[in-house]
Amino acid sequence: MSRPPLSPPPHSPPQRSQPPRIGQLPAGPHDAITDLAGVRVGHATLAPAADPALQTGVTVIHPHRQDPFLHKVPAGVAVINGFGKSVGLVQIEELGQLETPIALTNTFSVPAIAQAQIAQCCAAHPEVGRAWSTVNPLVLECNDGYLNDIQRMALNASHYQAASASASAQMAQGAVGAGRGMSSFQLKGGIGTASRCVRLADGRPYTVGALVLANFGLQAQLLWGGQPLGQQLAEQLPPPPQASAPAEKGSIIMLLASDAPLDARQLKRLAARAGAGLARTGSVYGHGSGDIALAFSTAYTLPHLPSQPMPAVRLVHEALLDPLFQAGADSVEQAIVHALWHAESVTGRDGHQRLCLRDALDAIKT
Repeated sequence: MSRPPLSPPPHSPPQRSQPPRIGQLPAGPHDAITDLAGVRVGHATLAPAADPALQTGVTVIHPHRQDPFLHKVPAGVAVINGFGKSVGLVQIEELGQLETPIALTNTFSVPAIAQAQIAQCCAAHPEVGRAWSTVNPLVLECNDGYLNDIQRMALNASHYQAASASASAQMAQGAVGAGRGMSSFQLKGGIGTASRCVRLADGRPYTVGALVLANFGLQAQLLWGGQPLGQQLAEQLPPPPQASAPAEKGSIIMLLASDAPLDARQLKRLAARAGAGLARTGSVYGHGSGDIALAFSTAYTLPHLPSQPMPAVRLVHEALLDPLFQAGADSVEQAIVHALWHAESVTGRDGHQRLCLRDALDAIKT
């Protein structure tokens, strides 16, 4: 009688073919934030072969297919660690609504992209800032300065317009758009997405989708499906760049979308659960890490014009929120895993390089 094959050691490197599956909840059809009806994502990536010092871009998320200024989206924000330079969060905290698409980019490009959002709204509505109120642009950022020459401020309105116009339900992940120059766990970071489906105790089914811009973490801290993969990498690979200065100076933007009818206060609570998913990957919300979460609902919109009635919404009861909280945490963790998994190795400014996780795994197996 032959013996059964031995199980792999508990901390063996993951297989290169696929990333770990986080949690027990089912994913949506695409395991992406675009599983929410109407949500579309577009990228503009700036990485010219002749100028490797430029490794940056813009990512734009459209929460629905209607005019975002006339049909505002309920939203809530959770600032887990406020080392960031985003634009638009103060008004969202006060009013609990989005009125532009969501833009992601590098830290020094926030003003240019915000101006592009304002111009986009004014072109659609000449009354904005005149007969009507001004528009609140929403641009969230991370610092891609290790790979990208951020001081060149190379992004402009045309990149925002290109990302906005290209938005679709079929979205790329990894080193694309705003994620092009980002680093995570001293490996290549970037854009990741995931979704989870739940059924509440009252029988109503809902989906929560996440999109992250991952630019955080120290290599030794990385947890991969609960396993200390970062420690294995640190033991078997040459020290990563900046290993002698281990302070975390990265950031992460975490977006959550749900078709559950939630108000701004409930969405703020959902956004806060992104921190649970972030912590599972090994983050300690370092001093220099801007960790920002924003959640929005696709279940209804809020009219800009006071002549239009406010919606009568049957909100989810507070006592039924826990499955949505779990879906939020699981989808954020999965999105971070996907950001690392889909990234490619990139060499950028001054020859700086970030190895992608798949290449790092290949290196420790040889």
